[in-house]
Amino acid sequence: MSKYDVLIIGGGPIGLACGIAAKKAGLSYIIIEKGALVNSLYNYPLFMTFFSTSERLEIGGVPFMSMAPKPGRQEAIEYYRRVKQFYGLQINLFEKVESVKKEGEQHFIVTTSRGQYEAKNVIVSTGFYDIPVMMNVPGEDLPKVKHYYKEPHFYAFQNVLVVGANNSAVDAALETWRRGANVTMVIRGSEIGRVKYWIKPDIENRIKEGSIKAYFNSSLKEITEKEVMIETPGGLITIPNDWVLAMTGYHPNFKMLESFGIETADNVKHCPVYHPDTMETNVPGLYLAGVVCGGMDTHIWFIENSRVHADKIVADIVAKHHYATAE
Repeated sequence: MSKYDVLIIGGGPIGLACGIAAKKAGLSYIIIEKGALVNSLYNYPLFMTFFSTSERLEIGGVPFMSMAPKPGRQEAIEYYRRVKQFYGLQINLFEKVESVKKEGEQHFIVTTSRGQYEAKNVIVSTGFYDIPVMMNVPGEDLPKVKHYYKEPHFYAFQNVLVVGANNSAVDAALETWRRGANVTMVIRGSEIGRVKYWIKPDIENRIKEGSIKAYFNSSLKEITEKEVMIETPGGLITIPNDWVLAMTGYHPNFKMLESFGIETADNVKHCPVYHPDTMETNVPGLYLAGVVCGGMDTHIWFIENSRVHADKIVADIVAKHHYATAE
């Protein structure tokens, strides 16, 4: 059984940052990722543009050069792949962590789809993009309902309903409309949400001119093979529909965190308990890093403001165990 000072769950940007910090400190480490490298970014829409500048997405002091002020998905994937190569990070891809059990004061047994590992410390940096927030309406299980949007061509010349009003919903609505889709939006609130400043005027103007139909203060009530039913301020309406893009958001794997013994602060937002100075949870030696720290508030933590988690965690590990740092 392989033994490590640190085992990192999740090979996204923050998981990689944790690996870099551990390596710089001279700690033995391994990163376990259930999918591809930076798997969440890989599954983002093909033409997604980040809100952050490239400088704010950098990790490990490796410059991120972008042709545009705001980098896109493909540039980010290429950047993080090169970061992995630059540092020679030790990462196992397409290996799923199944359980984390603490045995003794400073000893974890981590079981994965490929075997078992021993680790003195475990960092959970698993993001939130794997589990969609369900609408819980009749017909949500139909094949035409998608909680993930990849690219617009598939929806050309189709009746598309987009549920939501934040970045992912607005991007999907605009891109599919520009490929010839007949787009309708269902929005719970009275206005478009917190979106990238350069696309807000675009979506508002498309709605104002009637190119994209939007029902505000409304909710989706039922989905059938050929139609959708929407509860609006003016009453229940039924419109033709081919595809539903439910851009309702995503959340961390709370059951997994609970199985690790991590407590949550409440039963509404499910914010995990951790110390903000060290990122250590209620389980000694078990740390959180990145967006997983926010529970249902997935808009709190981003790459740019959670990069510091890696250094906080490794500093705490080094201080507690009196490791001699490599730098």
